[in-house]
Amino acid sequence: MSAKRPPTIRDVAAAAGVSTATVSKFINGLQHFTPEVEQRLAAAISSLGYRLNQQARSMVTGQTRTFGLAVQDVRNPHFANIIKGANRVALEHDYNLLVVDVQERAAHERHLLEALSGRVDGLIVSSRLPDESLLWLSELGKPVVFFGRRDAPGIRCVRTDGHRAAYMLGRHLVETGRRRITYLGFPAARWDGERLAGLTEALAESGLSAQAHAVEMPTMEGGQREASALLLASQRPDAVVCYNDLIAIGLMHEAQSLGIRVPEDVAIAGFDDVPVAAYMHPALTTVNMRSEEQGEAAMRLLLDAVRGDAQDASDILLEPRLVPRASTARVG
Repeated sequence: MSAKRPPTIRDVAAAAGVSTATVSKFINGLQHFTPEVEQRLAAAISSLGYRLNQQARSMVTGQTRTFGLAVQDVRNPHFANIIKGANRVALEHDYNLLVVDVQERAAHERHLLEALSGRVDGLIVSSRLPDESLLWLSELGKPVVFFGRRDAPGIRCVRTDGHRAAYMLGRHLVETGRRRITYLGFPAARWDGERLAGLTEALAESGLSAQAHAVEMPTMEGGQREASALLLASQRPDAVVCYNDLIAIGLMHEAQSLGIRVPEDVAIAGFDDVPVAAYMHPALTTVNMRSEEQGEAAMRLLLDAVRGDAQDASDILLEPRLVPRASTARVG
């Protein structure tokens, strides 16, 4: 006994009383029809159990219905939230999301992005590569949206105002009585410089200056490794602003192991407002960089580009939100 053959596009057309061309345009989203026709088509597809052959669809339309998203470190909750926001919008528009983790290794980025571009209709990219090293992306023939790449002509970009974020954090620390403030940064990151600049501006308004130190990697382990050199120095800072929350959490953990009290001996703050920040002891002061909203905005920008509804260059700037918590509370 032979297996029952799966329904075809011709079966759907016969059941709905339309042409196969109408069915094809309907299921591929290429054309709208009257409500009565679309109801007949939907009913026929449902009753027959017809399923779209994605491979055949790609051959006909030249589209994969898939977008690529390249992030620096999928373990970092900031990037995980970007993925969550982007995926939410992609699913709403019947797209899949293919995620690539470049693992904070710039040397591998080009290879991974080239491989990814051949499997998707467009790309959303968080990259450590300089602008001039990414010109080849425009030659791949796929629309691209970047995170945080301002001042680069002809690109689509979504970012949160890092200068403003650090400025707010600096003013907050000054208002809580801190005067010896250090920035523990990650210079390899594109937005590290604007965060240091925002902090520097805020402190300068009160006649203060920031000392700058750096971690090797923007992780909790990176923050832990710098704790002794930073917090056991003869001129210990009374506040440390970290490039991100992960560094701040690692620094805070090691500070407590060294017998240094937070916030009594040193205030510690970060950026991103990752979920665990609120549950630290003490809870971590941070700046919400709108991670999920960055993902959502980037995906909408990419959808517009694929449909031909967007300009070649777009720059979406989101406003950060200061989240003061116990790790920077006023003491004394």
